[in-house]
Amino acid sequence: MERSPVAVVIVTYQSEQVVAGCLDSLPGDVRVIVVDNASTDGTVAAATRPGVEILRNPVNAGFAAGVNVGIKAAEGHDVLVLNADIRLHPGAVEALRAAGKPIAVPRLVDESGALSHSLRREPRVAGAFAEALVGGSRAGRIGLGETVTTDVAYQGAHAADWATGCAWLISRETIEEHGLLDERYFLYSEETDYMLRAGGVWFEPRATVTHIGGEVSTNARLWSMLTANKVRLHRERHGRFAGFLLWLAMVVNEGLRARSPKHRTALRGLFGMRRWPEEVASEGPSYLCFSAQDWWYHNRAHSDFQLLRRVAKHRKVLLVNSIGLRMPSPGKSTQFLRRILRKAKSVAMLVRRPIPETPNFYVMTPAPLPFYGKPWLRKLNSVLVRTQVRAVCFFLRMGTPVVVATIPTAWDVVQPMKTKGLIFNRSDRHSAFPEADQGTIAGLENQLLSNSDTVLYVSRALQDEESALTGERAHFLDHGVDVDHFTRRTELPADIASIPGPRIGFFGSLDDYLVDFDLIEKVAQEFPDASVVLIGDATCSMERYEKYPNVHWLDFRSYETIPGYGSGFDVALMPWLDNDWIKHANPIKMKEYLALGLAVVSTDFPEVGRYSDVIRIASGEADFIDRIRLTLKDGGLKTPAERRAAVLTSSWDSRARELMQLAETPSGKR
Repeated sequence: MERSPVAVVIVTYQSEQVVAGCLDSLPGDVRVIVVDNASTDGTVAAATRPGVEILRNPVNAGFAAGVNVGIKAAEGHDVLVLNADIRLHPGAVEALRAAGKPIAVPRLVDESGALSHSLRREPRVAGAFAEALVGGSRAGRIGLGETVTTDVAYQGAHAADWATGCAWLISRETIEEHGLLDERYFLYSEETDYMLRAGGVWFEPRATVTHIGGEVSTNARLWSMLTANKVRLHRERHGRFAGFLLWLAMVVNEGLRARSPKHRTALRGLFGMRRWPEEVASEGPSYLCFSAQDWWYHNRAHSDFQLLRRVAKHRKVLLVNSIGLRMPSPGKSTQFLRRILRKAKSVAMLVRRPIPETPNFYVMTPAPLPFYGKPWLRKLNSVLVRTQVRAVCFFLRMGTPVVVATIPTAWDVVQPMKTKGLIFNRSDRHSAFPEADQGTIAGLENQLLSNSDTVLYVSRALQDEESALTGERAHFLDHGVDVDHFTRRTELPADIASIPGPRIGFFGSLDDYLVDFDLIEKVAQEFPDASVVLIGDATCSMERYEKYPNVHWLDFRSYETIPGYGSGFDVALMPWLDNDWIKHANPIKMKEYLALGLAVVSTDFPEVGRYSDVIRIASGEADFIDRIRLTLKDGGLKTPAERRAAVLTSSWDSRARELMQLAETPSGKR
């Protein structure tokens, strides 16, 4: 089989002094991608030369995030990941490729030509204590330490657990199988995690590179980060107790060497370490988002909430609650009076900062006139909403913002506004919403599709259908998941714990235009000895299930408690209707189910096919029932850990950075 071409990905941050030398050492027959993590020195200028693609991250999101940007840009290529202070020796790339291994690493030497001990054993608690008590070099020589320190190990090609990540070639097949690097580490241990997930590395001594490096040995902050991330890695791979034992070994190691400033810094860092390191802040434009949901009464798992609250870690954000697609009316809308009352309460909230730890995130609800059938009413409503939004932007000193529109009725509001860029977050085809004035909404959608600087899609099917209209302005931005929040709980909420198992469950909005309620009733009939648990706000009557003693509708539960409820499911369901809305959907709950490690059975729709190795997909009602029965018997496709691993790199933070990169990079330089 013909090998994929090679792309060299170099991640830079304040690398002005070293990146040119790295580029000079590269052979001329490789694609070169430099990903800059918001450097403030002359790095970008030093890297700018013919044939070098430069991708600029709007924030310094860490090494793994930079590598991931490069991997995505290098689609179809093997990827050689290099630090900016690497110098390739002649023939290094060819030797690494000739090894033909999933991950190949070269022989490292320092600037004097002396061998650098770059190979590592899998981290273990016993090895960490040995390094603490007798030192890393001595522990390595007796086979206990993490670093392989015997020179004979560097004389021939062989497999190793992992190696330092300053230079490593990843095959395209490995990327397709194992995905991207885990961006939560920020710096250090991300390569360890990836290499161990991929089953180790191949050491190829015929490939030699010079690594200038060495900063971590003298920089107290970097040493502290390296130490803490070793603990985080062990916790993620082996659980909290094992993580605590490694933390204890690190404390002993740093404590015994606390005369050195870097070890004192690391010791303080271990006692005050956060669950995950924070990103480095940077300056940039504010963001104004017209949401399709309402923060005060919709489930906060929705994508515009998740994306913009992450953007607010770096930028000032004003989220404008939904201005609606129609006015609820008797006979046409379900629970119309309740909808009007809850919107009135939302308007009464005025402008608030709902997340204390994210002070740059503001939420407002303008008072709208949601009548879109007559042009003069639309005009009046747009002026009313725009006046309110502009007033709030002025008082918040937002300047000229990037505007993100998720709901098509925002077009009339934003059309005359001055912006840093207009992004249409095409999360759904809103003109397919049954209660909307579909012709009018379709017209507004087309205006946004035609006039936005960028159109973001979560559905490849919808992106393909509209490609003639959007062209190169269209970008696929997959949904994310809060993998830390959606971690399986051992202690369940009392109400679901009291429901007998096995439990066949669903959490999310129980909307009559999304959920196949007939199919859920069929599940209740076919599994009388199982409990069918439904969690979510319903937009239609649930009385039909009262005759089934095994159906338990628990109504709405907060986003904060949902992982506890989901942890009680033996089988998680996605029982969708077969309609145009679902065809273009990408349910966030799909990744939330997987992050919890749940066994999932779903009806068929385009986006679920990407997870066919971990989700059972049914072709009809009878097949749906059969697959639930099989899952109750065998526990589902793959293991809970493997199902969770399928979405580990799909963080909302990484999705938010993709949005910012698209918004803040001129279209001609992407």
